[in-house]
Amino acid sequence: MARIEEYAIVGDCRTAALVSRTGSIDWLCWPRFDSDACLAALLGTPENGQWSLRPEAKVTNAERAYRSHTLVLETVIETAEGRVRLVDFMPMECEDSSIVRIVAGERGTVRMALSLALRFDYGMCHPWFSLLSDGTVEAVSGPDKLALRTPVPLEREDGTLVARFEVRAGERIPFVLSYTPSHLPTPKPIDAEHALGVTEAYWKDWSRTGDIEGEYAEPIVRSLLTLKALTYAPTGGIVAAPTTSLPESIGGARNWDYRYCWLRDATLTLLALMNAGHLDEARAWRDWLVRAAAGDPRQMQILYGLAGERRITEWEAELPGYEGSRPVRIGNAAHEQVQIDVYGEVMDALHQARCAGLPGDAGAWALQCALLKYLEECWREPDEGIWEVRGGARHFTFSRMMAWVAFDRGIQGVERFGLEGDVARWRAIRDEIKGDICEHGFDAVRGTFVQSYESKELDASLLLMPTVGFLPIDDPRVAGTVRAIEEDLLADGLVLRYRSSRAVDGLPAGEGAFLACSFWLADAYVLMGRIDEARALFERLCRLANDVGLLAEEYDPAAKRQLGNFPQAFSHISLLNTAHNLSRAAKPAEQRARGHAGAPP
Repeated sequence: MARIEEYAIVGDCRTAALVSRTGSIDWLCWPRFDSDACLAALLGTPENGQWSLRPEAKVTNAERAYRSHTLVLETVIETAEGRVRLVDFMPMECEDSSIVRIVAGERGTVRMALSLALRFDYGMCHPWFSLLSDGTVEAVSGPDKLALRTPVPLEREDGTLVARFEVRAGERIPFVLSYTPSHLPTPKPIDAEHALGVTEAYWKDWSRTGDIEGEYAEPIVRSLLTLKALTYAPTGGIVAAPTTSLPESIGGARNWDYRYCWLRDATLTLLALMNAGHLDEARAWRDWLVRAAAGDPRQMQILYGLAGERRITEWEAELPGYEGSRPVRIGNAAHEQVQIDVYGEVMDALHQARCAGLPGDAGAWALQCALLKYLEECWREPDEGIWEVRGGARHFTFSRMMAWVAFDRGIQGVERFGLEGDVARWRAIRDEIKGDICEHGFDAVRGTFVQSYESKELDASLLLMPTVGFLPIDDPRVAGTVRAIEEDLLADGLVLRYRSSRAVDGLPAGEGAFLACSFWLADAYVLMGRIDEARALFERLCRLANDVGLLAEEYDPAAKRQLGNFPQAFSHISLLNTAHNLSRAAKPAEQRARGHAGAPP
């Protein structure tokens, strides 16, 4: 199986596919990001579902790139016989979701081989194939139907569609695979070349609407396109990643399903979109957030499905796992956890949207007041924290800090925007929380804030302390925390979330450096005036992206490879915000904290 970073993504804002360097699609869930996979070789073998399209002869060279400012992937493959260009994309603005693959001959005559092993239900179920009168091959399994159209004659071998064909210089041979529910008519044919033009124009037009400038324009554009690709257009929800169970440690058990929407990402996502000028997407995300969080605040979850679904039952699929990394988890039991910090994230995101003047937030303030009323009761309780530990609830410092943020943003809603609320009460609670944190979450001997009360462990989430406005960047306790993290949580200059070897999370030890946390350290450097160090770290992180600019969740400095689900929205969101911190006078890290009140105790 290819390394995680050897994949590229194509998508249509409903779902996405991962394409390897060698021209195979090894992961695809249809019709949504969180649907059952019909191509799951990524977590097993080709027999679990794969679409391979490659020369029969030995490949002498292969290079790939996205067409500028698009999600159209081109792979140029050379053999002794000649050269072909493989164009992969998912058409935008089409009624049915499809994958289009065009094999374009550029030099000589190249003999090609196609193998399409469709395996529904995460590689478990073979479909029933039918040949329609117009040459379309239809595959049906339970609720799902796929239709493959191509001028190339297809055969079936052991439940796999295969073909061998030649492509000459100047020829272009299309393959179109389309999805529809099995009870509906076969998807209508689409013209591959016309769809290519429409899709390329769509992505270029979307890119041009953003506010992109400066020396970091290239990684900014690619990160924005990736974030857009991870957006579920019908609802505005943004998935953390399009994959499940790509390991945080090869062969380990830290394998999670990220095909859902997390509230903890709310503010940084909103800032990344707003600062890039994509206000429609920011508003859609804000509206999704309000709908998801609506209801009894006691029942608010930390993550939801793409349309706000609440039940995300976790189970284990019978797949070998990526490089033997098991279990392969479908669903995410963390949706049942209590994480106090998400109340602060929701409050902060809605506050930042209000500051930016996003229209249409009627009803948001009533929800915020209800959240604060419940938070008055629960902020003192232990929780599972931002990292969703499975080793038992604790009094996490970051969770308490975000409870402080929640009340601070409520106060600002009244003082800055004239909304109605019990400011005196909220101010008293906010001050009580700050005093509690500074007394119980600070190690005076080491001069640093710690991961949880009565603990000596560090946590990279505390790098956000000056960003959220809890303490100013020039407070010696903030400087001490940054220094302690530099001393204890760096792996080859990159930041670990915490030391997993110290039994914090109830899981076997071992994971890579967390890329978002590394960007947070660069943000802290910016605020501290350590601009050269911030720039050096940011540029190094950008170089860790693969050849088409994509980042996973983590990076293993020893093995020099990416780890975790891919591509990871949180990594690209953090890249965007750090790029803006470095290149703009109005810095997201300062914007988030702007207007907080109260002097340090």
